[in-house]
Order: sequence, then C-alpha cells, then structure tokens
Amino acid sequence: MKKLKVFIVLFFLWGITEGFSCTSYLVTPGASVDGSSMISYAADSHIRYGELYHFPGGPRPEGSYFQAYYRGSHKPLGKIPYPETTYNVVGYINEKQVAIGESTFVGRRELFDTLGLIDYTGLMQNALLRAPTARDAIKVIAELADEYGYYSYGESFSIADPYEVWIMEIIGKGVNLKKNSETGEYYNANKGAVWVAKRIPDGYISAHANHARITTFPQGRSRESITNKEFDKLHDPRVRVIYSHDVVDFAREQGYYEGRDRDFSFSDVYAPLTFGALRFCEARVWSAFRQVNSEMEQYKDYAFGYEKDNRMPLYIKPDRKLSVKDLFDFKRDYLQGTEYDMTKDVGAGPWGKPYRWRPLTWEIDGKTYFHERTTATQQTGFSFITQSRRNYPGPIGGIIWFGVDDTNLTVYVPMYAGITKAPESYAEGNGNILEYSDDAAFWVFNKLAHFVYLRYSLKIDDVRKVQNELESRFVKMVPAIDATAKKIYKENPGLAIEFLTDFSVNMGNYTVERWEDLFRFLMVKYIDGNIKKDIDGEFVTNEYGKYPIVKHPDYPEWWLRLIIEKTGDKFLYLDFE
Repeated sequence: MKKLKVFIVLFFLWGITEGFSCTSYLVTPGASVDGSSMISYAADSHIRYGELYHFPGGPRPEGSYFQAYYRGSHKPLGKIPYPETTYNVVGYINEKQVAIGESTFVGRRELFDTLGLIDYTGLMQNALLRAPTARDAIKVIAELADEYGYYSYGESFSIADPYEVWIMEIIGKGVNLKKNSETGEYYNANKGAVWVAKRIPDGYISAHANHARITTFPQGRSRESITNKEFDKLHDPRVRVIYSHDVVDFAREQGYYEGRDRDFSFSDVYAPLTFGALRFCEARVWSAFRQVNSEMEQYKDYAFGYEKDNRMPLYIKPDRKLSVKDLFDFKRDYLQGTEYDMTKDVGAGPWGKPYRWRPLTWEIDGKTYFHERTTATQQTGFSFITQSRRNYPGPIGGIIWFGVDDTNLTVYVPMYAGITKAPESYAEGNGNILEYSDDAAFWVFNKLAHFVYLRYSLKIDDVRKVQNELESRFVKMVPAIDATAKKIYKENPGLAIEFLTDFSVNMGNYTVERWEDLFRFLMVKYIDGNIKKDIDGEFVTNEYGKYPIVKHPDYPEWWLRLIIEKTGDKFLYLDFE
C-alpha cells in the first residue's frame, strides 16, 4: 500500500460524514438493456423516515402554495405559489417520467444562504410538480433558487426523462447584506446559486456520492452550451451543457479562482478535494464503475485517497448494458470483491457484518482513524431506482422501484408514476422516526435488519432467498402489467391508472406481509444463538416429531485466537486429572 500523502490528513470531520450521505447512479437509455433512462437515490440519514411521498396532480386552487421546509431540521422556509396545474408525483418521479435524485456535497460552507426560502428537496419536488422534461426541471430548479434564495449546502442532482439523463451541481452564494436606499430594508445581494448541468452522453453511465464531480465544461460561444440567460434555447438538441451565467465570475469575486474561463473546474473551485471526499465518496462511485468497466483499476488509488491527481471521469461507457437488477446490486455494495470488503476485517466481528456504527472517524493516541463508508449502510431511510421508458404513456412508462431502510436488506417494489395513492404500509403518516407502527414498511424492515445484524453471515442467505424471490417476481410481472395497462389506456386512461394503482398498492402491502413472515421464521430459527435445521423453510424435528434439530455454530478460529491474544490464559481450561 502506498504511503498516505500529506493532503489526506484533511478528513471530513464535520456534517457530511453523519447527515449527508447518499449514493446515486445514472444510466442513459443507450446503456440500459431495455432502453430506459434510470437513476437511483438513497436517503441516508440518522433522522430520516422511510415513506413514499405522493403529490396528486391536476389544477391547483388559486392562492394555494407549496410550504418549503429545510430537510435537515424541518425548519419552515418559504411559501412557494403553485402554478395553475401540476403533475402527479410518486416519490421522486412524475407522470411525465421526469425523475430526480440527489446527493449533498456541502462544498464551501460559507456559501450556505441562511436567508434562503427553499432548500434542495423543495427544488426537487417543485421541479417534479412543474417540469415535463429533464431540461425543464433544470430550468425550474435554477429559477426558483434565484427567486427565493437557496437554503442548502452544495448539491448534486440526477435528473432523467425517457430520452436524456443529466447531472446538475449547485451551490449557494452565501449572504451579502445590502441596504435598499429607498425602503431602508436589508436584502441579500448574493441571493441565488451558481450551478452547472451536463447531459450524460447516450450509451454512458455516471454516478455521484456526496462530492461534486463536474470539472471543466464548454463555455462562451460553444453551440453545445448555454447559460440561464439563454433558456429560449433550452430544448435545442445540440445543447449538452447549461450553466449559471456567473458561475466563474462569482468564484473570482470570492477569491476562489484566478485562472482562465476554459480551465475553470466547478468541483475543484466550489468543493475542493479532501481525503474524506475521496475515501468516503469517490470510492463508492469507483466501486460501482469497476463492476461494469474493466479500465477502472487505474483509478483505485485516487478513489481510496492515496493520490488526488488521477481523477475519475464523470461518466464511463459500461462493458455491457445494465438492467434495473444491476442497480439493485449496486445499491448493495459494501466493497465486496476488493481488499476493502467490509466483511473481511476485524471490525466485521465474528459474523462478518458489513456495517460500522457511527461515528465514522475516531482518534487514538493523537491519530485519526476511520471506518469505510460504503453504499450499503444501516442508516438509510429509503432508496429507489427509477425507470423512464419512452415506449409507454407517462403514467405507465415511469416506475419508481421503492425500498425502505438498509439498501442491502430491503426489497425494491415497483410503483408506477401514475398511481393515485401509496400502499398503506409505505404511506406518509403510518408511523414516523419516533413512533413505531406494526404495519409500517420502515419498521418491519428495520426490525428484521437489526435481527440480522446480530449474526449477519449466518442469516443473510435466508434473507437473500426471499429478497430474490420477491424482486425476481416483480421484474417478471412488470412486462405483463405494462402490456395490460397500455391496452386499457388506449380505451380508458382512468381505468388504466386504477389498474396500476391496485397493482402497486397490493405489491407493496404484500411485500411487507412477506417480510413480517420472514422475520418470524428467522426469530424461530436463530433464537438464543442456535440454528434449527430446516428444509425449504420447514423445520425438521426429531424422530418423535416433538423437538427441533439444533446445532450451535462455531465462532471462526481467528476470533477465538483474538480472544486468547487479548486475555492470555484467563479462559484456559485446566485439566485436574
């Protein structure tokens, strides 16, 4: 292993390690097996509750508004007037198949606009309510941030529609109070945000995980780029870059940058690299990329913080086309197959647990150490993979595969973009992070996960069996549901939406019931550290049909040797014969 360079002593010892941790993947239509655009998201937070949001579409009453809150604390922000009509939104996809995900990169902390009236979640939700395309979503985000002020740290957005996938990175401008000479009132002269959006070329994939990844981009007279002052050219197919007109000038004003426009790198200027940005963030991107591109080994030292100059590309061409199942697997990544596999070091304990409780970093003898931060993590509230499919009407073509809790131990259930309600078990108001609910998906999945954490390596195969059973079933059912809904839609769109709603609601509630059954099975099988023998889920009894066949699994030898190393002869069995 190479010696750590001096720069890696700059750890993420602040909020990003604890509260802003999301991993997002982006797949263009030409890189997917079925021609769909796909993005993913994970709401990784120690305070976030997993539930499926639903905003009904249609006309909005005059004077109605969207109440914005800061997602980090639920602080009330601004009241954003609704347009005359909005789109139906399920989770983070709308009936036009526009989907949005995010990951927070913080960046220069002084640029958080504490006077802003809308945060990143408010921007996402309003874009979904208003935007018929990914490009329109970029415009909505940019204009609302300018009008109301951006109350957030730096953010990376994944934005998709059936034809395109974009990554947009945005950061506020901080607070610069000025006095209005006429009214005498103070205002923020820096209200708004600076940002860049890049279209991912068709046939390629991208990812982001809590660090800004857009570097240089074409500016000026290039036909392939426009600024926010040229939104009249927004839908010109030649445009593949959109950026705020002052993204470079503002950096110069703040003393962040002195070079030429063409050398300006958004990420390097507004979110300079640290060791934490690499090891905790870029390593997650690398771990997904390496699974589908044989050339990624050259970036391993960069991703794990041993060198910062050999930067990974923003997007790559995969060696094969990806399915929604591939993104399920990406979400369950804990660096397996690498020397950093979290089940392989002593921190995994005797039962190979791929999790480390927080805090992420700690200090011993004046030196700072850390645990790995991987895609699969215990504190996920909810996660999803969306599909936007151009060969279907919007309410049918858009699917959000939704799961709650730990991505490694969840089940992704298909929810169509046109449905009119969420399953009861996933719906808002069924429990919360401080209120347990027996039939809430979040609590049922958490209950099982925490039981599995106790002896992970012994129980995970039982979980994988049911997880694969459910997800494989859904993947096989979706084409038949698509075809039926499409046929009904031609004659009666409303009836087709009822059909899709019934399917999504039933599959969601069924999944939670099946997971509750699995929990009961695991409790019986593994109670008190024993393992009861079973065949295909049926327990085996002794010859009298009364008692179970029980075995006591051995601790691994390395663990027993570690006990001896730490305790000497304290537990040595003495022979008095």
